[in-house]
Amino acid sequence: MRFSKLYAPTTKEAPKDATLPSHQFLVRAGFISQVGSGLYNFLPMGKIVLDKIRAIVKDEMDKTGAQEIQMGVVTPAELWKQSGRYGVFGKELCRLKDRKENEFVLGPTHEEVVVDIVRNRINSYKQLPLHLYQITTKFRDEGRPRFGLLRGREFIMKDGYSFHEDEASMKEEFAVMEETYTKIFNRLGLNFRAVEADSGAIGGSGSKEFMVLADNGEDDIVVCKACSYAANIEAAKRAKRAADQEAPEAEYAKFYTPDTQSIDEVATFFKISPFFTIKSVIKKAIYADKEAIVVFFVRGDDALQETKATNACGALELVDASEDEIKANGLFAGFCGPIKLPEHVEFFIDNELKEEKNLICGANEQDYHLVGVSMFNFKDSRYKDLVEVKQGDRCTCCGGEMYITKGIEVGHIFQLGQKYASAMGATFLDKNGKSQPFYMGCYGIGVSRLVAVMIEASHDENGCIWNKQTAPYLVDVIVSNIKDEAQYDFAQKLYSDLKNFGVEALLDDRTERFGFKMKDFELIGFPYALIVGKGLEEGVVELVERKTLEKKVLQKDEALNIIKELFA
Repeated sequence: MRFSKLYAPTTKEAPKDATLPSHQFLVRAGFISQVGSGLYNFLPMGKIVLDKIRAIVKDEMDKTGAQEIQMGVVTPAELWKQSGRYGVFGKELCRLKDRKENEFVLGPTHEEVVVDIVRNRINSYKQLPLHLYQITTKFRDEGRPRFGLLRGREFIMKDGYSFHEDEASMKEEFAVMEETYTKIFNRLGLNFRAVEADSGAIGGSGSKEFMVLADNGEDDIVVCKACSYAANIEAAKRAKRAADQEAPEAEYAKFYTPDTQSIDEVATFFKISPFFTIKSVIKKAIYADKEAIVVFFVRGDDALQETKATNACGALELVDASEDEIKANGLFAGFCGPIKLPEHVEFFIDNELKEEKNLICGANEQDYHLVGVSMFNFKDSRYKDLVEVKQGDRCTCCGGEMYITKGIEVGHIFQLGQKYASAMGATFLDKNGKSQPFYMGCYGIGVSRLVAVMIEASHDENGCIWNKQTAPYLVDVIVSNIKDEAQYDFAQKLYSDLKNFGVEALLDDRTERFGFKMKDFELIGFPYALIVGKGLEEGVVELVERKTLEKKVLQKDEALNIIKELFA
């Protein structure tokens, strides 16, 4: 491609709402253009990068025996009603009607559609397992689209769905997909971790996220320093903490504790570590058909992890309870405890408090706390993993120290079980001739998101730094002075030879100043630039590596072979 013919509208100005490097540079370098809130068009170079990423994903998926299909973006709402998700998915699900008042949705994910494709067509266990996938456009009506391609409303995704006769087969495919995703992200040259994750609105029993480690990541990831354990903060687990001092010993009793509502005030009043106190967190749980007050109890020096808490009580979401709502339920903010709660109030206790002794908690009476509390008389169903893992906590696998870093989600794999098949009546005959719902797995990769992730993972203050796997062009042949016939002729021959060898090259034959061309090279981020300038009179050209901006002087007759070696 000749730069003079390439549609790549570069600019010095970044969009006003662009805070991340990927958003700024992809727009400035002419890879994408914004058409609406959270809506982007891919321009020629952006489409080349997108296609390269897509090709790697497709190649690895096809190697596993998965079969590519294409499902429509517009889906009948009836399918979502059958699965039960139509009313509970939230405002991110874009609902619409056609001229006949038929209800549809714009698919943010396609579990319902693929179940409809398979049901009544796969009838026997002999036809299983089956894995169908697509790479297509999705739409989620994000309430706050931001960060360019990282959180848009319309996006391109690889979503795959597998069908199995039993849980064992489903888990085998889950392992295959974990290995496949690892190969994909390794081929893309990304620094990533597969982490334990919360299944969210997709549902199912087990899930893992693939997170690219990046300073601008939205997600907190807990990583062990000593082993391979890693988890999203929403799903991270830790080894049970131990006290660093002796527990206070006291007979069970009620103490008058005026003006001691916070954990720090309680610890100061009793001259103890907050470790030996119980913190109550009062929330209002939102369900599909009701709202209710729920209380969560954790150690005084721990924090409640809200996603874990939401899962524990089975709510759609949790919001802060107001003072009036707390009082109306017979609770006392700052003096709430797990003993003698009003009977109608639902509550859950963190696992680490089970069978602990010599604790202090609220007495469920204004200005009173209980001391000498033991946690022995609660049902097992009350205990859940509720705490947010902190920096320095210990790993459940090896006991090593854990730390928190930032990551960007690029893939997510789920063990769905029979959730969707059961809800939608998708069954097959098992080995005993009995009708059974399919076991399913679900596997997603954010293909368009990866275009931005490549830049978040590799850029500098001047612009993008593409690697060889995803660059729109590998070599930018820059003619320093287009009016110099010797320079232009040599550059054209070099460009043609590179193309004939199979190297994706761009010839910058524009009539712009040399400095302007170099700025574009740095902004766009091609792996290499080959500069044909005044040095040609002395038989040399310059090779610039974008990653380091180091320059090497090459003999003009050796330039082609040296570049061939770089891309051999």
